[in-house]
Amino acid sequence: MIIQIDNLSKSYAEKTLFSDISVTLTDGDKVGLIGVNGTGKSTFLKILSGYEVADTGLLSMPKQTVIAYLPQVPVYNEDTTVLEDVFYGDSEVMRIIREYEWTSKALEKDAMNEGLQARFTQLTDRMTALDAWSFESQVKTILSKLGVDNYDDKVSSLSGGQQKRIALARALITPSDLLILDEPTNHLDHQTVDWLETYLGGYKGALVMITHDRYFLDRVVNRTLELDEGSMYSYSGNYAQFLEKKLERKERDHTTKEKQAKLYKQELAWMRAGVQARRTKQKARKERFKDLESSLENKNDIGMSIDVGHRRLGTKTIEMEQVTFSYGNGVNLIDGYDFLLDRNDRLGIIGQNGMGKSTFLNVLTGKLKPTSGKVSIGETVSIGYFTQHASELPPEKRAIDFIKDIAEFVTTASGAKITASQMMERFLFDKNLQWNPIGKLSGGERRRLYLLSVLMATPNVLILDEPTNDLDIDTMTILEAYLDEFSGAVIAVSHDRYFLDRVCDRVMSFEQIGQIRMNTGNYSDYMNKWQDEQNALIKTSEIKTDTRTKNVKLKMTYKEQKEFEALDGDIANAEERLTMLDDEMVRCATDFVRLQHLQEEKDALEEVLLTLLERQEYLDDLNERIKSQ
Repeated sequence: MIIQIDNLSKSYAEKTLFSDISVTLTDGDKVGLIGVNGTGKSTFLKILSGYEVADTGLLSMPKQTVIAYLPQVPVYNEDTTVLEDVFYGDSEVMRIIREYEWTSKALEKDAMNEGLQARFTQLTDRMTALDAWSFESQVKTILSKLGVDNYDDKVSSLSGGQQKRIALARALITPSDLLILDEPTNHLDHQTVDWLETYLGGYKGALVMITHDRYFLDRVVNRTLELDEGSMYSYSGNYAQFLEKKLERKERDHTTKEKQAKLYKQELAWMRAGVQARRTKQKARKERFKDLESSLENKNDIGMSIDVGHRRLGTKTIEMEQVTFSYGNGVNLIDGYDFLLDRNDRLGIIGQNGMGKSTFLNVLTGKLKPTSGKVSIGETVSIGYFTQHASELPPEKRAIDFIKDIAEFVTTASGAKITASQMMERFLFDKNLQWNPIGKLSGGERRRLYLLSVLMATPNVLILDEPTNDLDIDTMTILEAYLDEFSGAVIAVSHDRYFLDRVCDRVMSFEQIGQIRMNTGNYSDYMNKWQDEQNALIKTSEIKTDTRTKNVKLKMTYKEQKEFEALDGDIANAEERLTMLDDEMVRCATDFVRLQHLQEEKDALEEVLLTLLERQEYLDDLNERIKSQ
């Protein structure tokens, strides 16, 4: 499969996102698409997936190409359950699985209904004929890995993070030639991200994705496309190799920039001399001056240090004493916890979704009152709180005015003043973008503006709740440079492993609900220690069943029982077909076209067999545990 993109351009009103970009995608390409928020990354993916149309240019691919697409904001039917949403599709396999799921649930409520029994038998036979058992098993494995097990819940009742994971599962299970993922790691914990890395590593089609997770990029992609100032640049290799090659390109650009700067100085002197530009040559020089001025202003140096001062922080910071918090449902998200924030803390907070990380921040900052215990905040503490769900920014207000309302300027540690406009430039808002109404900014640009508004208030305790969600890599690099110079305390909730390694020297881990653990070192230090502990538990056979499931009576569902009974036959059929394929490949050793088709079928069948065996192992174990109760 070859996808060819030629001279693609896209604009919105007066803003040009990209112009005349051309690129080729082939099987095996695993592409990371990066660029500053607002450069058109998501728009490019929408065009590639067929959800938007380019202004000009040509997008060509084989007619039979199947595309699976995860949008940044998932789209779903409010009336569907989790499984119905995941199995949404027009193919016969999808339709049969949906009906099979509905019938099996109906039988669990009315097992003696002869009509349901007859239909269930028909569907079971059809599932076998279509080899839908292995497909359904694979889907449930993916959902389980993504932390989704509430199959019968309405999608509309779930959190935004859960909805994104369901949409991701739908994209992953769709047999496709091109897989397009817009921010797939958002709302995923570190263990799920590790699994997704492995899964995508085995994907055989072409993959194009946007992600801010630099470790994820480094481990998955073999090619990087960068959108920068309306142009697209292609780099081979992973993220680390991209950085090396981009640096080489920037150094070449720097040489050109130095030459432009010399010309700029000459032209500036000429313009200020007040020469009357009445002749054509002089008019041309004025136009050339404007071009040079524009090219220099559009260059952003994201590597500059940002040593903004802050308010003095006294010896008393924030302290928790025997704090317990519950939402009144009998579950203590925080249970008798003691905590003292150091003046120069760099604390990362990790844990699965729903464990109480954001609740902890709200209790710590006084937004929520503890059920019991005490939270003390020092008189000199000035908190800057970057929340996960910010209130809507005023859409009519210009970006520069929004920032100036907070502060006209900030003072550096050395006493120099940086204006609001200069700070905006450092955070990648050029002169034109600064004067745009906030409503015209992209979602990522609004998130970046909100971050800058928190920093402009010069806090001495900075709290960041999921700062890496919806922020591009360049903005994260700038934020990290800011935190390098920040002399107050920092607390950051994040699933971004690179960011946690780069910034933090302590990690607070929410292990279970109400169970919080403090660890010295960065994220990698924590993971190494955690892995050592897991290995020790395995060696000494001390892994115990979760106390919450000890008293639950195990049993198979009606559907699982039917699947368990059919597995031996399905596995035998798959093994028999593999033997036949091996024999056929020997006979067709010189027919390379036929041999390739046979190899592709064999590869796919081996994956199916592996899934069946994994499912059999699970159900065998479940069956033994049921017998031993």
